[in-house]
This record gives sequence, structure tokens and C-alpha cells, in this order.
Amino acid sequence: MSRTDLPSPARIVFLDRESLPTETVLRSPGFPHAFVAFERSAPDEVAERIADADIVITNKVPVRAEAIAGADRLRLIAVSATGTDIVDLKACAARGIVVSNVRDYARTTVPEHTFALIFALRRSLLAYHQSVRGGRWQTASQFCFLDHPIGDLAGSTIGIIGDGALGGAVGDIARALRMHVLFAARKGATPGEGKVAFEDVLTRSDVITLHVPLTPETRGMIGAPEFALMARHPILINTARGGLVDETALGAALASGQIAGAGFDVASAEPPPADHPLMALLDRPNFILTPHVAWASRDGAQALADQTIDNIEAFHAGAPRNVVGG
Repeated sequence: MSRTDLPSPARIVFLDRESLPTETVLRSPGFPHAFVAFERSAPDEVAERIADADIVITNKVPVRAEAIAGADRLRLIAVSATGTDIVDLKACAARGIVVSNVRDYARTTVPEHTFALIFALRRSLLAYHQSVRGGRWQTASQFCFLDHPIGDLAGSTIGIIGDGALGGAVGDIARALRMHVLFAARKGATPGEGKVAFEDVLTRSDVITLHVPLTPETRGMIGAPEFALMARHPILINTARGGLVDETALGAALASGQIAGAGFDVASAEPPPADHPLMALLDRPNFILTPHVAWASRDGAQALADQTIDNIEAFHAGAPRNVVGG
């Protein structure tokens, strides 16, 4: 790809600028261009909005084959996120459209959010807060009350599913907290060096945390059969993708005590409708749901924006980076 393949000025369309915090600075690419930013885009608006685009930026707005087919000038889809399941990669490959993503920008923010959820659940912080708000402390017979379980992390075992940058960073924090760290092999695969069989991780862990992309192989990787293996009644953390977990089975596992708690930052539908399975769990003191913000610290969001523009500039210069295959 050479810079001459793009017209001058190139037309850049951002489908969901609202997906970045307002304080995040999106610098202007260093080549002649016309930039159009939509705050949000509904699925039925995408085709029209990208029809004359040379470069499309999207965070969570799907870009499907039908929209790609009508975008004759399209040369690059710059995903301002790591996951690229929102883009029809096969359709892009057939047209020679490059797809890039953002990598390793959340190496601090996602692991920190992961441990915020872990600490809150292991120490029953939400349950105690709700009890105090309900007046329980005023009725206590002594200086404290001990209605909810409190567990230390030191000496416990954390099972990490996904050994990329984020999983690795979670492992580093866990070791600093004197936890035993297990990295799971791929489901159904023979463990390699430094890995533990997937099923054994489920059985042996006090905390299980997910850090894998959503693919056909990982979709639904945690369901009723997997919950049944969780002999130590762990807490389950998901800051990756909602589709990794059978959310109905999650509710059943919480209700039965098969797991001690769950902290989710993602859902299979975002935003989740009122009748979504996770919404039915919000009154549980051992369930925490945050609105897909683990990535969104100020530093993390700025790094994401900067890397998105870096990817666009590299493409324009004829040296595409962070290319995702079809």
C-alpha cells in the first residue's frame, strides 16, 4: 500500500466519537484530509455514512459486508479498540481493505479494573455498603457486624484465561499480592509449558478472570458444565467480552452458590435491555456490573486515541501496522 492509493485530501469518517471520553484529544492526522465525526451511528446509518469514505474509524459500531459493498473508495477500517468482531473481516479481505486495531493500550487500566472488582467481591464491599446504608450498623450489638464473608487474596489461587498483554499484567499484580497464578491452556488443548489444563484451572481457582477475544472458539466458553467444575466456589471476573459467558447459566451459578460472586464489565448486548439476564442480577450483593468502562481511564483512552491515529498515519505512509487478517 502506498500513499498514492489515497486521494488528497482523504475522507475520514469516525462513526462513534461519543465512544471516547469528551476530554480525550483526537489529534489531526498529519496528511491532507477531510474529517467527519458522528457522535453515534445506528446500524442502518452505516452504509450511507461510509459510502464515500477512504478511511473509517469505529469503536463499537459494526461495519458489515452490506455497508462495505457500497463503499467503493474504502481502503482502511481503523478499529479504535482491540476486538475486531464488529468488522466483517472476510468482506474486507475480498476487497483488499486493511483493518487495523489498537493493542496493549489498556495494559494498566483493564488489570486495575479487574482487581477493583476482585477486591470488592472478595471483601464483600458492596454487601457491607448496602447493609450500612440499610441501617444494619445501628442495630449491631458491638462495634462491627460480620454478616458477609471476607477473604484475603494472599495465598489464594487465581486462574487467568488468556495470556496476552492484559492477562500477563493481571498475573504480575496477582504475584505481587502473593497469589498463586495459573494460566489456562486453550479449552480442549493439551497444556504447553507454563499452562494448566482449562478444566483444571476451573477446578483449582478461587478467582477466575477472562482476558480473551470473542471468537467462534471462545463464544460461550463458560457455561453450565464449566460452572459445575468450579469446586472452590470462585468469583468470576469478565472484563473481556460478554459473549464469553452463558449469562443465564451465570445467574443460576450465583443463585445456587456454585460461584461466590461475579464482576462483569461487559454484556452480550450493550447497552443491555431491561430484560437482559445480567440486569436481573443487579440486586445481588455478590454481583457487580459496570458499563464496559474498564478500558476508559483517562490515560487508557488517550493512548487508544493516539494509537488509532498512529495506525492511520502508518497506513497513509505505506507501512500499515496492527493489521488484522481476514
